Amino acid sequence: MNATLRRLSTVVMVMFLALMVSTSWIQFVAAGELNDHPGNVRGIYSALSRDRGPIVVRGGEAIVTSVPVDDNFKYQRTYSEGDGGAASVYAPVTGYFAVNGTVTGMERYANSYLAGEDDSLWLDRLQNLVTGEEAQGSSVELTIDPEVQKAAWDALGDNIGAAVAIDPKTGAILAMVSKPSYDPNTLAVHNSGEATAASEALINNKPQVNSIGGEERLSPYGPTINRTINAVYPPGSTFKLLTAAAAIEYEGKTPETSIPAEDVYQLPGTTGDGGRVQNYGGQKCSDTGEMPLKDAMRISCNTAFLALANEVGKDGMQQMFQDFGFTESIDIPMSTSVGAYPGLSDSATDDSAARIALSGMGQGDLRMTPLQVAMMSAAIANDGDLMEPYLIQSVRDSDLELVSQTKPSRYKSPFSSSTADALTEMMVEVVRDGSGTGAQISGVDVAGKTGTAEDDPRSPTLWFTSFAPANDPQVAVAVVLENEGQSTDESTGGALASPIAAQIMQAAISK
Repeated sequence: MNATLRRLSTVVMVMFLALMVSTSWIQFVAAGELNDHPGNVRGIYSALSRDRGPIVVRGGEAIVTSVPVDDNFKYQRTYSEGDGGAASVYAPVTGYFAVNGTVTGMERYANSYLAGEDDSLWLDRLQNLVTGEEAQGSSVELTIDPEVQKAAWDALGDNIGAAVAIDPKTGAILAMVSKPSYDPNTLAVHNSGEATAASEALINNKPQVNSIGGEERLSPYGPTINRTINAVYPPGSTFKLLTAAAAIEYEGKTPETSIPAEDVYQLPGTTGDGGRVQNYGGQKCSDTGEMPLKDAMRISCNTAFLALANEVGKDGMQQMFQDFGFTESIDIPMSTSVGAYPGLSDSATDDSAARIALSGMGQGDLRMTPLQVAMMSAAIANDGDLMEPYLIQSVRDSDLELVSQTKPSRYKSPFSSSTADALTEMMVEVVRDGSGTGAQISGVDVAGKTGTAEDDPRSPTLWFTSFAPANDPQVAVAVVLENEGQSTDESTGGALASPIAAQIMQAAISK
């Protein structure tokens, strides 16, 4: 009998031990994984039943709030007070918090602050535990300037594309607009089925873009994609800034250096018409076949920059691309897409001399985000020092006490201040008397560069990047119009994108 009891006691002890180990494992070791599991709806209920912190822009305007409601979730996440039109202006930045578990944009990447769960808020959580008060999230203040944001939104009009503006001295992002956009309020409803249906509809609603030959083509990006940081395009002639920077920095060129500027350029290692590249519209750059670098930049001579990239060579061009940090993702805090350059990415593996030369004018396998194109101008504007882009200005707890504040930091230094001065000189001439006159602002010297990028089978993608004032830069801008070109003088980056950039810069420097 005693032996039987001992065996039974042993079994019971083992069962209790197994239960304790299992419970401890679930509560401590596996807690994070279980909380993040998509099938765990308790986390969503808990998050939505909390007074989540607001997202505000410069000046204190709240563009995202939590409003008390009479349902199981207790609070309704609301964007621009429920105004769908106003909310769509900021949607690519704010993202949305959906009851089906989908969280995007700042709602996702600043979640620890908004939910009041960040490690820096431990004292607030302790006080709530002691007093029994309901936990409140912190407010997140963005660097976005509402006037610059609205100017960018209005200037883009009905175009498919994006615009981004940066303070080149700090890296603060002043505007971030992506079109088409969406109303995040339709995704924040407290009905999982409705939220899922609305999300799927947006994902599948890719806009039709212009195409070569008139065939129907859809954009690869839907409205929920933030085109400023997660869409990549051929940068076209805006990339000539990087080509020129490499030539000046590594090859000792100056704006006055005479460089080849033929009517037609035969890509190295090729023969026949397949390797022949002409200037835009078949135009002649120079009667002599040569011209100063500054004039080649001013009129955006393609053949000159093909030859220039070939002279710099693979090592120099790749090095400059990497020195800008374009092969790296940045947390702003949303994660940005990386650029593609021949030999430096899976999507651009062919780094033959022909592909390197073609990259000199921003074509071929080369791809960049609008933020990266703006970063080129920002580095030039800031004497060769590229500041790290960021979106969060500060965080304050529920008592409005400062929790954290972003300190500007240098991200990269791709070239010297003398190279920056030379590039600035050439960019000013582009706007003053070249391909970018549409970006002129009365009484202000503007530095800029146009771009018209072939994107077969779609129509050309149009670009403009710039900064102003040229002698004391306050804002750097990039504008992209996705497949809005028609290969005519009236539909180039200089004609259509530069006036948009001018309106954005005007809003920023008039403050």
